[in-house]
Amino acid sequence: MLRRHRLDARPTPVAASAPTGLLPLELSGQRDSYLYVAAGYEPGRPSPLVLFLHGSGGHAHHGLDLLQPLADELGAVLVAPASSDYSWDLMVSRYAADVAIVNRALEQVFASYAVDAAHVAIAGFSDGASYALSLGLANTELFTHVIAFSPGFVLLPEAGGSPRIFLSHGARDEIRPISSCSHRILTQLERRGLTAEYVEFEGGHRIPAEVARAALEWFTESAGSEHAPGRSRDRESRPPRGD
Repeated sequence: MLRRHRLDARPTPVAASAPTGLLPLELSGQRDSYLYVAAGYEPGRPSPLVLFLHGSGGHAHHGLDLLQPLADELGAVLVAPASSDYSWDLMVSRYAADVAIVNRALEQVFASYAVDAAHVAIAGFSDGASYALSLGLANTELFTHVIAFSPGFVLLPEAGGSPRIFLSHGARDEIRPISSCSHRILTQLERRGLTAEYVEFEGGHRIPAEVARAALEWFTESAGSEHAPGRSRDRESRPPRGD
C-alpha cells in the first residue's frame, strides 16, 4: 500500500514496441488523462519522461499543448494525468487520492514503454508546480529532475535526496506574486542545501515558449549528472527575496 506521499512506480526493462502519438490514460477518473510518445520512440533506446501536472482548474491537455513539439524534437515521453478535483489534493488539505492517480499513470507507462531511469522528471504549472516540487522532493528515488513553472509554495519532506531543480517565474505574476512565492521557495531550498536553475522573466502568470524550451533542454541535456544539485542561473542579478 502506498504511503500517503510516496510513489512506488519504477521504470522497468521493456522490449516490445508500443503505440506512439497522443494516447488516453485509463485512470478511472472523471476527467481525461493523456500520454504523448514521440514518433521516434524505440524500445531499445529508453526515453526521458516528463510527468506534467496542470494548474488549478486546468486540464491535462494544457501542458501537452505546450510541450508536445519539444517532446518530438527531444524524443521525450510526456505523461499528463488529471487531478481528481479542481486542483491537486495537497492544495486542498493533504496528500490523498491524487498520489494514487499519479502512481497509476506512471505504472501504466512504465509497463509499456522503455524509460531512462536517469531522466525522470516531474513538472507542473502554478498549483501543479507546487505539487510537482513537493511530491518530487518526497520521491527522489524516482524523480531525478523537478521542473516548476510559477509555483506558489513547496512542502519540504523531513529528509530526501538532491534532484536537479528548474524553477521559473514571471516578475509581474498577478496570480502567484513572485516575492511571496518563488523567491520564498528559493530561500527554503537553500536552507535545505538545495539549489535550482532559476529563470525569472518579464511577464505574468504563464509559461513563455522560450522558458518551456529552456526547461526541456536543461532536462534532456543533463545526462550523467542525475541526482546532482542544479546550477543557479544569474543569481547575482535576482532582486532581493523575502523569507
